Amino acid sequence: MIISSATVKINFEYFNQFDPAKKTIILLHGFTGSLEDWRYVSSMLDTGYNYVGIDLIGHGKSESPENPEAYTIDEVIVQINGIVLHLNLHKVILLGYSMGGRCALNYAVKFPEKVEVLILESTSPGIKDKKSRNDRIKNDEKLAEYIEKHSMEEFIGFWLNLDIFNTQRRFSEEKRKQIKLAKMQNNKTGLANSLRGFGTGAMNPLFDHLKNINCKTLLVTGELDEKFTNINSEIVNLFQNAKHKIIENAGHNTHLEEPKKFVKLVNEFLSNI
Repeated sequence: MIISSATVKINFEYFNQFDPAKKTIILLHGFTGSLEDWRYVSSMLDTGYNYVGIDLIGHGKSESPENPEAYTIDEVIVQINGIVLHLNLHKVILLGYSMGGRCALNYAVKFPEKVEVLILESTSPGIKDKKSRNDRIKNDEKLAEYIEKHSMEEFIGFWLNLDIFNTQRRFSEEKRKQIKLAKMQNNKTGLANSLRGFGTGAMNPLFDHLKNINCKTLLVTGELDEKFTNINSEIVNLFQNAKHKIIENAGHNTHLEEPKKFVKLVNEFLSNI
């Protein structure tokens, strides 16, 4: 289903029969992904909730405008909130992975009264150090230019060969091919502008805002993803009410690499909210 915000058309889909009496979990994918990344996992999660996936701007079936200003984190929050309002939801549960986790975290900072629960998988609250942040912006711009100058097949091949995704080499050749083909359905303009608009360097760091998030929060990282496990081990105590759980034998994308462990962890968390 496509809805229009002030600037862009955003796609969302129901993963199960929507019941207004149930609480709603909104699922937000990572960079180069789409809402389809959550379809299998959502089918195993607690049936007592509505599940709604969103294609973030520049991804999936959502629009990929030429103007990078449509991709700023402030605009993305407006786009997500447009769907929350469309669904007539007063409170939501947000489940986000990586880039989607950063979007969820920013939404919770902007609209704390609307977020009942946060589940953040492999999520960073940004980069504190100004020089490191500027370096990341420069690197993301180089990557955006690489995307624009190469085919989607070349870029996705390059992207999936980054060290952060090494742990996915355990998959069969067929599964890796399916993952690559799914990511190639995205739009070059959308991916390049996503990096420019709400890459990790482009977003304002949120460390000082975490203390104001009082909803129950679950931080999930993979045991083999040392960088994000260290980040989340450090930030868990900055929240008012957060737990950090580490999934064994998983890298950055825990719900893809160890879906049953991820589902078990999330379902246990949901049973106690």
